Amino acid sequence: MSETKKLKTKDKILVEAIRLYNEFGIQNVTSRHIAGEMGISHGNLDYHYKTKEDIILAIYKKMRVEMSNSYGGRKVGMSSLEHFHLLLLQLEEFQYKFRFFNLDVLEVSRSYPTVSQIIQETFVKRRQTTIDLFKEFIKDGYMRELDLPAIERLEHTIRMVITFWLSQREVMVSYNFTEKGEMIKTIYSLINPYLTEEGFREQKRATELFGLRLSPQ
Repeated sequence: MSETKKLKTKDKILVEAIRLYNEFGIQNVTSRHIAGEMGISHGNLDYHYKTKEDIILAIYKKMRVEMSNSYGGRKVGMSSLEHFHLLLLQLEEFQYKFRFFNLDVLEVSRSYPTVSQIIQETFVKRRQTTIDLFKEFIKDGYMRELDLPAIERLEHTIRMVITFWLSQREVMVSYNFTEKGEMIKTIYSLINPYLTEEGFREQKRATELFGLRLSPQ
């Protein structure tokens, strides 16, 4: 019973940390703030997470599991481009669920070396997964032939858009691309020059089937 209670407390700490980080930013929230909002002692929180990095690391591991499920959750019979569209929907929703992480990713990388290392490991895995998916686009006739450097460059550009999408919204306030779904449209604007007619048809089908947003903003 006590172990179950401990696990529940650990989960509650992460939920509250995510809420506060999203609202105020990582740099403005301490462990004592989290404990105070939860109505528990700092010692109780410290029992579960000794440092702020421990909390952020636990949150990032939770994030990685959730997105790994999306990357690996392709249904039988789903086309490569349809799967990619669903991934983009999940990735954009993910941005808002863990808003703080994308906004503070530079600070996280600089301040928390253990978290930074795992982020880099994740980037390597996601890069290869996306490159393999683009190769499948070509095999399926959705994308014209591209050499590996071109595919890698395309993936890199898309990764930058995803990683810094919320940051550019905060900084480039005079631009109008703020609604949910705009990140997906932007990514498609990078891919579209390489799509075949069949690719455009499949993209249109996936977009009409699933839309460009999972939930209201």
